[in-house]
Amino acid sequence: MSATESAATPQSALAATGSSVLDRVRPVVLGLFRIVVSFLFLCHGAQGFGLLGGVDGHGMAVPFGLWPGWWACAIEVVGSLLVLSGRYTRVAALVLSGVMAYAYFTVHAPVGLLPLQNTGEPAALYSWVFLAIAVVGPGAFALDRLRRR
Repeated sequence: MSATESAATPQSALAATGSSVLDRVRPVVLGLFRIVVSFLFLCHGAQGFGLLGGVDGHGMAVPFGLWPGWWACAIEVVGSLLVLSGRYTRVAALVLSGVMAYAYFTVHAPVGLLPLQNTGEPAALYSWVFLAIAVVGPGAFALDRLRRR
């Protein structure tokens, strides 16, 4: 064994160990990420029904059945509960991503081009976060994983 081979071996072993640790915790971190994001989004949707301070913190609810506001809140609450529990996570996350993209382009983008100008940062961020969850899956702690066993 040459000097360069023996010097590279400890680094390779350390990199492999670090990689295996990351591989083991990835589902747990992803599951916790999914739970936290969906809980925050559940709170966002509940505001439309007058809960948690109501719309924009003014205690108001979106009038029942009003298109698209009330229906968006209903989709947000149901979708976030599905994502939170890990049931039909990919489909629900994809729908929520679309809801937030729609909200961004119909409510925020007409005010200004950039999210900082049009207060659309949360809508843009949620849209991309839910798209990522739809692509990578629910991670650990998902009810769908229990059903498959």
